[in-house]
Amino acid sequence: LGSVIAYFTSAKFLLYLGHALSTWGDRMWHFAVSVFLVELYGNSLLLTAVYGLVVAGSVLLLGALIGDWVDKNSRLKVAQTSLIVQNSSVILCGVILMIIFLFKTQLLTLYHGWLLTLCYILVITIANIANLASTATAITIQRDWIVVVAGEDRSKLADMNATIRRIDQLTNILAPMAVGQIMTFGSPMIGCGFISGWNLMSMCVEYLLLWKVYQKTPTLARKSAKVEASELKQLNVKKESDMKPAEGVQLIIEKDVSGFEPQQEKEVGCAARIAEPFITFRDGWVAYYNQPVFLAGMGLAFLYMTVLGFDCITTGYAYTQGLSGSVLSLLMGASAVTGIMGTVAFTWLRRKCGLIRTGLISGVAQFACLILCAISVFMPGSPMDLTVSPFADISARLFENQPLPTIASPESEMIFATGMPNLLNGSIAPADGDPEMSPEPVPLISVSLLFAGVIAARVGLWSFDLTVTQLLQENVIESERGIINGVQNSMNYLLDLLHFIMVILAPNPEAFGLLVLISVSFVAMGHIMYFRFAQKSLGKQLFVCHTPDPKAAPDSSPPGNTSTV
Repeated sequence: LGSVIAYFTSAKFLLYLGHALSTWGDRMWHFAVSVFLVELYGNSLLLTAVYGLVVAGSVLLLGALIGDWVDKNSRLKVAQTSLIVQNSSVILCGVILMIIFLFKTQLLTLYHGWLLTLCYILVITIANIANLASTATAITIQRDWIVVVAGEDRSKLADMNATIRRIDQLTNILAPMAVGQIMTFGSPMIGCGFISGWNLMSMCVEYLLLWKVYQKTPTLARKSAKVEASELKQLNVKKESDMKPAEGVQLIIEKDVSGFEPQQEKEVGCAARIAEPFITFRDGWVAYYNQPVFLAGMGLAFLYMTVLGFDCITTGYAYTQGLSGSVLSLLMGASAVTGIMGTVAFTWLRRKCGLIRTGLISGVAQFACLILCAISVFMPGSPMDLTVSPFADISARLFENQPLPTIASPESEMIFATGMPNLLNGSIAPADGDPEMSPEPVPLISVSLLFAGVIAARVGLWSFDLTVTQLLQENVIESERGIINGVQNSMNYLLDLLHFIMVILAPNPEAFGLLVLISVSFVAMGHIMYFRFAQKSLGKQLFVCHTPDPKAAPDSSPPGNTSTV
């Protein structure tokens, strides 16, 4: 009994609990805000698209600056500030949305509708601030605090990373379904109120949990900092340089930041202050390029350039192929199960083969499963037709003055209930019971192979994701964890943005097969980058599998790297 009580009061468990609360609120909000924007703007996807673009662009541009802020401030201050900003922004957004839902008709008549437009802009802006704060929280907790709590035990770090991912997998499925049910059987306004109330309660509990973790882990109060006020210019040495730490490339000191006092800033001119964010942005990307795990990070980012996931694009395509919402719900559940299997496989493989080889095995497993997706493109039932112009749908709307499609009411109810908008090209599957709109039966061989490959590939995907995450944790020095992981987030968002642009350029179902082949190609390129990283790191020992020391894990960091934790 004593050991059970000790576990439930340990810093590790409290960190899990805080992450579960935070992730649950995040997933509910991310799902609900898109649905709210669709509902508000006359069932059009315009506001949702603008919101997605603003969020991706903001993280892309500000990721390095957020990471730099994380590095320059004490851990507790960063965690508490980002937590308060994130939850307060969501609460404020929820209140504004409730006001819009209540008084939309009146707002439309005031100032010729400009007041309502201002409300839309305000919602998107505040929601974007919440997402940026969420990014800061993820960097500081998942990339820094977790490393300190695990201490020198890398096996414990691997287990903690895997548990965090399992929490992510479960909340990804359960949170949207829960808030979807509330909005279906209540109303969008009730959904806004519920999310605002949840975030208010969650913020108080998470704040307390953070304080408890901080108190139980004294090492969190000590943070490595650069002598020269964390200037990144010292870090941007040539990649091939063999200079040793003793020669002054990086001077790191241990610093008690429990009562963090910022250094006295030298007086600088106005131009220098304006240029500082741009210099930080540049130096952050250069420092990322100079990391020994650069190729591994790029390999992970390339996996974001894909339509082979359970987003609105793939689910929309599935609807055109005759799959129902209930079937897709089961498929999403299966993908969560295989994702959790991937976290289990990661911990087992790491113990048996070491961290770097785990990434290789995971990459091969993922790519082998995605071959099924490539094969599905050429199977019966696949709508791929390269003779159809990928711009046919766009040109039809532009030159034939066809109205933009909207979401029908019955289907929007399905979105609320299942958490899965069946959108493709901004359209929906034909409503049940309408013989004129009922599609002809489509052979399910192609779509079955597609989803079999996507679901099976989640095992390798999540194992690979955990591998690269831990490589970044172990091989990026403490004083750079924020900015390097900020740039990594920017890279992920950049490739994710490119995949949406790819869909915009080729939106019709006949081109989806081509998008699948492009996606598989990008996954292959990502794993080739990782293979090159592994080859540089392990040399001739690349394919020699052995059981490493669980604490030392000698093959988890590139030879000659002096910046391992």
